Amino acid sequence: MILVSPEKIAAVMALTPVPHSVAELDDRVREGLPKSALREGVEHATRSPEERKALLARIVPEATFKRRRERLSPDESEKTERLARIFATANYVWDDEDDARAFLNTTHPLLDGRTPLDVAMTELGARRVEELLWKLFYGVPA
Repeated sequence: MILVSPEKIAAVMALTPVPHSVAELDDRVREGLPKSALREGVEHATRSPEERKALLARIVPEATFKRRRERLSPDESEKTERLARIFATANYVWDDEDDARAFLNTTHPLLDGRTPLDVAMTELGARRVEELLWKLFYGVPA
């Protein structure tokens, strides 16, 4: 279940036109998101050029990214949407982009000492990060 709106997720990726439902967002992911969506999501989630380059390469290898003309593959698009969803959720919880970035890039004891961004590289890991974020938001003990 997505607890942040498709509009907030799309805003992280600077998608236009903006999808207004999960179904519309899913269709865009299946079609392949524009390369710019990944660049925007990485820009939001990282704090330095080195972090940006490393995260982008974890989602799409640099050589592959350069070969892509305009669109990412559906698999790459899914990873891009996941990154945007995690950032949008963190931003909602912390209500500050810098605080959201700091959370995503700092190791957390409830994630086995890994960073939320690292854990969120898989869908199940992203669910763990979202669960942690909502526990923090609602003040539920871990």
